Amino acid sequence: MELFNKSGVLLASVLVMVGALIACQAKEDAVPPAPVIEAVAQKLNENGGVAAERRLREWADQGSVVAKRELGMLYQSKNTRPDEALRLFEEAAKGGDSESAFRLAEMHRASQGVQGAQHRQAKAELMLASLRENRAAERLK
Repeated sequence: MELFNKSGVLLASVLVMVGALIACQAKEDAVPPAPVIEAVAQKLNENGGVAAERRLREWADQGSVVAKRELGMLYQSKNTRPDEALRLFEEAAKGGDSESAFRLAEMHRASQGVQGAQHRQAKAELMLASLRENRAAERLK
């Protein structure tokens, strides 16, 4: 009978440890609160860690609007993935993140400014070509 009690205690202890391990693993998969995500993003900006970027990506994939914003800001600041930054800001803004909505508006405003400048540049080039042509025609007279 004493052997059964010791086995029962041992089995119960093993089950408790397995349950604790499962709980710890489940807790790792949970998205942390916004200040933790922002701290990870800050470390990423300071150190450029691949692991921190991977964690932000995981949290963003799990639906965290803060992680999407921070990852979008990273891609925007490095100018490595502007399309991905735009997509992340859109998703985060739709999720209610006001900073992402602001960043999204700024990106759209900047792209319109670039398009306008390109249009003005093309118009200026056309005017210069016309001036050159007129000068060449005057010289021939």
